[in-house]
Amino acid sequence: MKNICITGCGRIGQMHAKNLQGAAKLYFHNRSKVSAENLNRRMGGVGVIEQFDEVLRNDRIDALILATPPEFHCTQTVAALRAGKSVLVEKPLCISAPELAEIEAVANSQMSQSFLMIAENYYYKPSLRKVKNLLAADLVGAVERVDVKKLFKQTSTGWRTNHGSLLEGGIHFVALIGDIVDDHLTSLTADFPDQIDENEPERHCELQLTYANGVEASLKYAWNVPSLTKGLLQHSRIEGTNGRVAFESNGLYTVVRGKHTAMYPPNLSDLMGFRAMTREFVHCLEDPSSRPYSNLARAKRDLEIVFRAYDSNAGIGTPKRRSHE
Repeated sequence: MKNICITGCGRIGQMHAKNLQGAAKLYFHNRSKVSAENLNRRMGGVGVIEQFDEVLRNDRIDALILATPPEFHCTQTVAALRAGKSVLVEKPLCISAPELAEIEAVANSQMSQSFLMIAENYYYKPSLRKVKNLLAADLVGAVERVDVKKLFKQTSTGWRTNHGSLLEGGIHFVALIGDIVDDHLTSLTADFPDQIDENEPERHCELQLTYANGVEASLKYAWNVPSLTKGLLQHSRIEGTNGRVAFESNGLYTVVRGKHTAMYPPNLSDLMGFRAMTREFVHCLEDPSSRPYSNLARAKRDLEIVFRAYDSNAGIGTPKRRSHE
């Protein structure tokens, strides 16, 4: 089994550790050594590494999982790739266009067997696989329009207060739309309703997207809209020339109306796709000829939409408060 060090032992790091149990030998690193030691004990890990530089110098470590705040992703990803380590980094991959360019330059210069994977679990959700299979089976004809919506209310705490809803959460749905349409973006308009102070991260975004193949798409995503169901039972739709696919935005069910009408229940064994995503990461570590689906090219496609949306609105969403480890 490969040796993987999880950097960041909060909720997301714990989720990755749980999914990796029995599939890899786990090490842990965290700014709080106590947190790393507690997680190492709970997960039956190999041990704790106190300093990030020690992780990079450790020849036993094959790969890192970066479950740290987005402010650290660029620096840590670049350092890990330069050290010859493969990386699974939480989304968003980075928080600015210059950081994206820096990561791309380093990733493209690496000639070793290491690789970069972004933890965009939506690519691995059973609901998205079902939607893509229905479209591939030509049950609703050619896709003409995609409308995605998730509006709910949540209180941002800790490092999440530094980032806009589009970058931190809406990017999941930017990725979903991109995976469905699978073509080059030709135009984008963005609106940020309820935005009072452009120096504060936005909490409500609305995008209108047009792609080279003529498909039009919209995304409505918010953290400040009251929802009795807390974001559940909201629907997204794909309009085709001969029918429609509708799906609960969280992936609870999918309905197709076209050549036939059917409703598909959720795959509760891996509803959010985290397990499948983790399995692919381990598979790519064990098979040097394999590379992850959630790669740098797809992350770049999605992040460029986010950064373009913010830039078109006088820098809304740009982080104003940054700290470094």
